[in-house]
Amino acid sequence: METSIIILKQLVIMFIYMAVGFALYRAKLVTKDSSKALANLLIYAVLPCVILKSFCVERTPDNTRGLLISLIAAFLLLLMSIVISYGTFRKRPVDNIAVAFSNAGFMGLPLVTAVFGADYVFYAVGFVAFLNSLQATYGQAVLAGDKSYVSPKAIFKNPIVISTILGLAVFFTGIPVPSILYTAVNSLSLMNGPLAMVIIGVYMAQADMKSMFTDRNGYIASAVRLIVIPAISLILIKLSLALPYPEISKTLLIVASAPMGSNVAVYAQKLDMDYTYAVKIVCLSTILSLVTMPIVMMFI
Repeated sequence: METSIIILKQLVIMFIYMAVGFALYRAKLVTKDSSKALANLLIYAVLPCVILKSFCVERTPDNTRGLLISLIAAFLLLLMSIVISYGTFRKRPVDNIAVAFSNAGFMGLPLVTAVFGADYVFYAVGFVAFLNSLQATYGQAVLAGDKSYVSPKAIFKNPIVISTILGLAVFFTGIPVPSILYTAVNSLSLMNGPLAMVIIGVYMAQADMKSMFTDRNGYIASAVRLIVIPAISLILIKLSLALPYPEISKTLLIVASAPMGSNVAVYAQKLDMDYTYAVKIVCLSTILSLVTMPIVMMFI
């Protein structure tokens, strides 16, 4: 019951943010062009700060070992998710990327914090960093049908990949981050959830939301994202991490079981695709997660 209340609160907060974006667009205070500017702010400034800030923690032997284990496990879970999504939706690029990547940051992390405590969030750092990096490279390549997004040159010019490399360097070298710089990075990172949801609200104002509950494809995509992938994640984690590293296994299972990430709609707009469809399936999976995520928590 407590888990359901936490998820419901997150849903309410998300929809309040979306309502702001919806109202701004309908009042003609935000246009399609200005929403692209907001999306660029999210992709090129806010998300890199989210990743960089995640690694700004004191390095100890315990959390170094925990980070390395969680990085490996996170990469394998994301790889599994990508393979399942590609095998199911390879001819539907928006569904493919929406299902492959969860809303680990805005839905997963608050749930981890509320249920297990802030210390557990550290073990999701690698998952969130890899997820955002893969969305920005592999995700855009699939959405655009353009392999140049995963070329070495494109990967190492990507701001999210750069911030991940910088974050790992900061953590493993122990280089102190000046307090002024950390404050600025932290402040920008706090914009992530609200800004992403406001942008989704702007997109919602342009979409036919009545069709959200009647589109069969949305339910199929949501079933894979919310049931199939969490079930396989649970099996993999139980076989490998559950006993020796219970704190890591619990954390990763929650973030891997979150609904579709909102960034798929942001990237779809950036690439001039049908981002209104992406908005609909993101909203549908988020609503349905009110049922599925408490079940996942019960298994944990």
